[in-house]
Amino acid sequence: MTYIKHLLSIVLLLHFTACAQEKKLPVNDYPFETVVSDLNNPWGFVFLPDQSMLITEKSGTLIHFKDGKKINISGLPAIEQLGQGGLLDIALHPNYKDNGWIYFTYASAEGQGSGANTALMRAKISNNTLTNKELLYKATPNFNSGNHFGSRILFDNNNYLFFSIGERGERDENPQDITKDGGKIYRLNDDGSIPKDNPFVNSPKAKTAIYSYGHRNPQGMIINPKTNKIWAHEHGPKGGDEINIISAGKNYGWPLVTFGINYWGTSITDYTEKEGMESPIHHWTPSIAPSGMCYVTSDKYEGWKDNVLVGSLKFQYLNRCILKGNKVVKEEKILQDIGRVRSIVQGPDGYIYVGVENLGIVKIIPKN
Repeated sequence: MTYIKHLLSIVLLLHFTACAQEKKLPVNDYPFETVVSDLNNPWGFVFLPDQSMLITEKSGTLIHFKDGKKINISGLPAIEQLGQGGLLDIALHPNYKDNGWIYFTYASAEGQGSGANTALMRAKISNNTLTNKELLYKATPNFNSGNHFGSRILFDNNNYLFFSIGERGERDENPQDITKDGGKIYRLNDDGSIPKDNPFVNSPKAKTAIYSYGHRNPQGMIINPKTNKIWAHEHGPKGGDEINIISAGKNYGWPLVTFGINYWGTSITDYTEKEGMESPIHHWTPSIAPSGMCYVTSDKYEGWKDNVLVGSLKFQYLNRCILKGNKVVKEEKILQDIGRVRSIVQGPDGYIYVGVENLGIVKIIPKN
């Protein structure tokens, strides 16, 4: 009996020691106002020039929110509901005021194989209906897995269109192979054509839209206005969520290098870095399950300018990353326990808007 008590004491001591060593972020709660209520999964949203919003619901609904009312936009393509797949991100063309183009990603069952893969479409809206629909990219083949569709969309300062597709759960097949879709960040011209200086345009059998590879499941992407570089974050497995600076033709290592392990506790690789592969500028272990990303340029919130905001699906808060150059030097929890944070946008009014699953879109109120 004494031996059992002694053993139990050791186990409890180890448990509390491990807990004490876990990374604890300071919490700084802010008040918020619910701007759009009753949304299940606001995967992406954008502000239109008239300050109204277009919102994607993962379930396959595109919503125009204006003057307090939701209007469903009709004419969407067939959207496959498969695990993490559905209607995903949305972006406006930089010259939207002149040309009216919107861009969105979604899970599509069209093409080779059963299941689905990520597609990118552009369209215009007329009388609450999509018109002029153009399929710009469809990843192939389809997979039955419901995992890792990505996907975020970003325009850079030269009007190049970037979008991400996860490796669809095929980690040993897709991310390291530039002849296959998945586990990549892609670059297109705004009309879907391939830029002549894409890194793999002269590589035999390569998917010439690829800009970078070796990714797992990128669900956040921004332009850092200080450097004009693309920053992207992606989900690790158990541990090893990453923020990377994205450069043309670079390999970001998955699954040959990672800070994470398999969900069941076994090792994926012995390497956290390797020659010829880009290392993350920041990683989270344990994983926070990041989704959505925003670079703050606004002065509305004291101390937030030039910070990066990242949503946590797992721990249900907004993560404020304080930067020094290209390094995250401090982190802070905002809106703790609000729900699974899916998307983040700095509005044209300078306020931060956050899409939260099973809640809606909230506006963070600055402290007095």
